[in-house]
Amino acid sequence: MNSQYNFQYFQGSSLSDLFAQDITDASYGFILNYPATASWAAYPNLEKYFIQDGSSEATKTSFDKICQKEPWKILAVLGDRIPGIAINPPPKSLLAYWQEHFGFSYSNRLIMDRLTYLDDLSQSDRFDKLITLFPFDRLKPEKHAIDADTHYRLLSKVTLAELGVQCPKYESYDLHTCNLEDIHLPQFPYLIKTSHGLSGEGTYIIKSLNDLNYCFEEIRKYLNIKLLDRIIVSEFVKNEVQNYCVQFYVNKTGEITLIGTTSQLVTPEGNYLGGLIDYRNTDMSKFFEMIAAIGQYAYKYGYFGVIGFDVLEDRDGQFYAIDANFRVNGSTPLCLQRHTLLGLGKEVAKYSSSYRMEGTLDSILVTLKPELDRKDLIVLSALERVKYGKIYTEIYAIVTGETIQEMQHIEQKLQNMGLQWLP
Repeated sequence: MNSQYNFQYFQGSSLSDLFAQDITDASYGFILNYPATASWAAYPNLEKYFIQDGSSEATKTSFDKICQKEPWKILAVLGDRIPGIAINPPPKSLLAYWQEHFGFSYSNRLIMDRLTYLDDLSQSDRFDKLITLFPFDRLKPEKHAIDADTHYRLLSKVTLAELGVQCPKYESYDLHTCNLEDIHLPQFPYLIKTSHGLSGEGTYIIKSLNDLNYCFEEIRKYLNIKLLDRIIVSEFVKNEVQNYCVQFYVNKTGEITLIGTTSQLVTPEGNYLGGLIDYRNTDMSKFFEMIAAIGQYAYKYGYFGVIGFDVLEDRDGQFYAIDANFRVNGSTPLCLQRHTLLGLGKEVAKYSSSYRMEGTLDSILVTLKPELDRKDLIVLSALERVKYGKIYTEIYAIVTGETIQEMQHIEQKLQNMGLQWLP
């Protein structure tokens, strides 16, 4: 069916090797963090490129997630061809571990002042263009590697129906011209999504009147703080049997390179926990038509970079795209381990951002050294915390195995050694 497409897997293991073909025309950098809207943000996105990262100060996505754990995860696999720009340096022991296990020097990383970095980058002669996960209000428009207005539109949930792939039926509503009370709602269950929710925020599964009341309460909070313009009301895909994230790279000439496909681990509420991948036995050809359509759409509007789209498969074998992320995705680093792990005979791996272990990072790297040396466990990001006077470390990591059974056995063994998974 898909013999017309000849998409090939990426043969490298770093993001900068993926981008290398497209960054020869200017000096590029990669801003590793998202913008935020919390009170701690020196450059909150409050003017144009709204991001729904929490409807109140108490529920905003935290500083440590946006500025430490998530950027460090990308830095781990960025490679040395693009400077990675962060506002918090990774722990020295984590950096040393990365250098040993991923083989990059990380000498290109740039740590900038949190209070001035966007002004400094806007004025910088060093960088002509900056790759971002999301457009920044306070970064000069001409400094964005992707036109900021275009990128914002591509990242909108409202754009899904334009991509040329099958998706659930939905209606979009401009909340400046339409009252919530006037919106036509389908029968339960259905979904309501804000246009630019971060990491599952702003996605509400509506199965009851209580769910709807909570959702409308949250949306009103976003409207009150002027961080929301549009929502969508989407039908619910029934009889789901699989939840995939399909990832590829589209270059400036529209050519497509496969990165990988994960089975997504999500909570019943729809919050992302991580991904599971079978490097050897995943057949991406069943997604080729969808990849081609989305890649063509991205190219048409001048986008280049990583794209990950979420797909639900129902029991009739129908595929429905439910989201498209024109950026590096949460499980992109997992996909990039393909050739390294296959070279070690490890065909299955699981990524999660929900691991935790008692003790300092230094002590954990010593305790788990045999497992780390065998790449049974790969640490992408780690941050020490203190609770009730006890130190523990939050860890983003990949657990690997030759088979899913062996991977589960290794994960159980790591759990017995103190590595907890907290879904």
